[in-house]
Amino acid sequence: MTFRVLDSLTHLKRSYLKSLGILTAATLTLLSTPALAGDPFRLGTEHDIGPHTEEAFEAFFKEGDYVGARAALDLAMETESNEPLVHGMAASMAYLDEDWEAVATEAALTRSTAETLLETDPLRGHIYSAVGIFMEGAHLMSTEGVARSTPAALAMLQQVFSHIGEAEKIDSTDPELNLVKGFMDLMLAVNLPLSDPAEAIDRLSQYGNPSYLAYRGIALGYRDLGQMSDAMDAVDQALETAPENPELFYLKAQLHRRQQQTDDSIVMFDKALDYAAQLPSSLTRKIYKEKCRTLGGSHETCGKEATDFVEAL
Repeated sequence: MTFRVLDSLTHLKRSYLKSLGILTAATLTLLSTPALAGDPFRLGTEHDIGPHTEEAFEAFFKEGDYVGARAALDLAMETESNEPLVHGMAASMAYLDEDWEAVATEAALTRSTAETLLETDPLRGHIYSAVGIFMEGAHLMSTEGVARSTPAALAMLQQVFSHIGEAEKIDSTDPELNLVKGFMDLMLAVNLPLSDPAEAIDRLSQYGNPSYLAYRGIALGYRDLGQMSDAMDAVDQALETAPENPELFYLKAQLHRRQQQTDDSIVMFDKALDYAAQLPSSLTRKIYKEKCRTLGGSHETCGKEATDFVEAL
């Protein structure tokens, strides 16, 4: 049993590390149209997250514009540093830069600012306490190894569940909460027998908002569960409200490829690469290499061509 758990945690770690930017985004937020108080989730009971934070998230998660997101994030770090979303975004950026020390620092700040928020906004305080601990656990597994970090990681996961439970006591239908819990449950359901994927998908469908972010999570969940037709339907729903997001084109390319729809896959890879200038070089390299491999190129050849493509930008 112990070895089965360790093996499952290894897959969990890999899944998390491959999608930390997306998952953090998903568990943290985004918007399609800004509300009066800068709240992308709620109408009538808005929470003010700050204009620069809102701008950074819109650039990052709706538009897939990492250049614009970094600029807005710099301003948010100066004027809105008490907002845990700011530090969650900074942790995502640090991961993309493979700056593990910064990942740890910003994950801890996500947690500490969330703990302060418990006094004035307990719902969001519990949500982001869970997010911060979740990120700290993933960082621990990535830096110390699965076997060594398993006891501590499992204990931290229980803390995550505890904070989510407290948030649910306040408002179990809250859109922000349901995005966070829905994404976490989907990932855990795919990698560990701790959650029901159907329940997580239903949660995102019913309560998650903004809709394009909820559908993106649903598409990722169905993809990882091997349900390609359902995943394609979900990503098309996401594209209805985020039609210029290159990461959605990339996801759709992967779905086509898994269904042996090579021509359609290449079209989507090319659409994603049209936005290469606004993407992190690591992501651009990955998209190009997957396109090359889809066309039958070797691992070595595609790796070199992807590097050349990025360097020529």
